[in-house]
Amino acid sequence: MTADRKNDHVRLAAAQQRGPSGHNEFDDVSFVHHALAGIDRGDVSLVTRFAGIEWGAPLYINAMTGGSAESGEINRGLAIAARETGVPIATGSMSTYCADESVAETFRVMRRENPDGFIMANINATTSVENARRVIDLIDADVLQIHLNAIQEIVMPEGDRSFFSWRSQIERIAAGVDVPVIVKEVGFGLSRETLSILRSIGVAAADVGGCGGTNFARIENSRRTGPDYSFLGDWGQSTPACLLDAQGVDLPVLASGGVRHPLDVARGLSLGAAAVGVSGRFLGTLLDGGVDELIDQITAWLDQLAALMTVLGAPTVAALTHCDVIVLGDLRLFCLDRGVDTRSLSARSVMKTEEGCAECTR
Repeated sequence: MTADRKNDHVRLAAAQQRGPSGHNEFDDVSFVHHALAGIDRGDVSLVTRFAGIEWGAPLYINAMTGGSAESGEINRGLAIAARETGVPIATGSMSTYCADESVAETFRVMRRENPDGFIMANINATTSVENARRVIDLIDADVLQIHLNAIQEIVMPEGDRSFFSWRSQIERIAAGVDVPVIVKEVGFGLSRETLSILRSIGVAAADVGGCGGTNFARIENSRRTGPDYSFLGDWGQSTPACLLDAQGVDLPVLASGGVRHPLDVARGLSLGAAAVGVSGRFLGTLLDGGVDELIDQITAWLDQLAALMTVLGAPTVAALTHCDVIVLGDLRLFCLDRGVDTRSLSARSVMKTEEGCAECTR
């Protein structure tokens, strides 16, 4: 049954990617064009640093699948693409391995194909500390990723119905493993209140995992034969909304959910993400075009991101947070109600220049 569910998830997620990409709230974020801001391409570095971690690029292949023969082959292709492009990668949920060791190879293949790469092991928030250590050891993981998916679980016919212990269990796991812990949402977003809690319980970073990409409420609803949960199809906050909401929370954030192209990557980085993760878009490419096409796509995205940084005058990933952006539409309304100042974002480069001038006069 678990293998069938994993295969259903892949099939339904891929079907969502084959539909029109449409508008999402990344489109409500626009860079102010400064025609003389550009720098030399050779001066641009894609290296990003957060929580004591350094990645060669601010782009990663996010958690997708595992636990069935079909998903094991997908993980193999994803790991090869990560190896050839040098980007970090996360496994799908390894909770299936904790329940059934026979599926170990569907995850272990990722380390075998990518022996020197940065790999994140993914588990759910009910996993025991002992099992958290087991999944880390199985693939020699560099980071442990814990996913939050209450909305998915409540729609899933065979899903969990008890969430009260998640916070305390995450705290136990974070204290009980020897690698950094990153907590991620699966597509419904993390609020600033949730981020503050995660910071207080020892989590190293958080992936806001906003809505706009693969929609697990719709996926699980399509698997149901009982009452319809389609009313939850638009639940949650978008990735840009979560990043803006996170301002002032002293916790490194990553961005995933609804990322369609390199401009969305640059937008996410400009709103404070240390790196941007992609799942559905890369899954669709792998299934439709194979691993070589996925390698070409990731390589192109990295080159195009560097090109955007060159035009924007951002020599580093951190420098993108000083680029001027305009926030429009529903995203601006969200910020208004949440008390997020968007006007200051439109003049960040001026403020940075003034700070630099003031520093020179001291």
